[in-house]
Amino acid sequence: MLEQYDPGKTITEEEYKQRLKAGQAKLAKLGWQVYQQKRPVIICYEGWDAGGKGGNIRRLVEALDPRGYRVLPIAAPKGEERTHHYLWRFWNRIPANGEIAIFDRTWYGRVLVERVEGFAKTKEWQRSYREINEFEQELIDFGAIIFKFWIHISKQEQLDRFKAREITDYKSWKLTDEDWRNRDKWDVYEEAVDEMLLKTSTPSAPWTVVEGNSKHHARVKVIDTVVEGLKTALK
Repeated sequence: MLEQYDPGKTITEEEYKQRLKAGQAKLAKLGWQVYQQKRPVIICYEGWDAGGKGGNIRRLVEALDPRGYRVLPIAAPKGEERTHHYLWRFWNRIPANGEIAIFDRTWYGRVLVERVEGFAKTKEWQRSYREINEFEQELIDFGAIIFKFWIHISKQEQLDRFKAREITDYKSWKLTDEDWRNRDKWDVYEEAVDEMLLKTSTPSAPWTVVEGNSKHHARVKVIDTVVEGLKTALK
């Protein structure tokens, strides 16, 4: 699946500025319509480490009314979360009618990190594809609008960003030993991502692979995709 996409796609600085400004203006109006029509919106971000999810999210929400959205960073389950079904903690974070929830990492950790690192048994993550599809369909039947983004960068681009973080004081905290360990398993993770995209991209909740070597290209592609998706769903 990932081989179909060239992560090196780029745009000019001028095109980036124009498309970003125009997209954010449209998104601001659509955010108001989300509230008016009482539709819950779920925006899911997954991607390679150092893919630029944080900066992408910041541009996405820049023009939105802060009362109308929440950004939900998802880490490893802990405490009570570990005693429940893996989807339990996400049900508790589903947005209300008229609200936008942006997930920085999602329930797809079940078929990515939990699969690769052995935190879930084989039979557990294998059945999760069906469970996740059913979970998302239940949300759609409730009226939710779902977007799913995989931020795709090349292995070399990831290395360049890791090295840049090492020597940049205000970014060094982002780089951990776990990031380097995950990088060593790139091929295994790539196999897991391919299977995830294949088995959980549905007509009502498709994946959008975002070519992310150029952060500018990635930001406007996400905004444009959300704008067009909302325009269609909100009529």
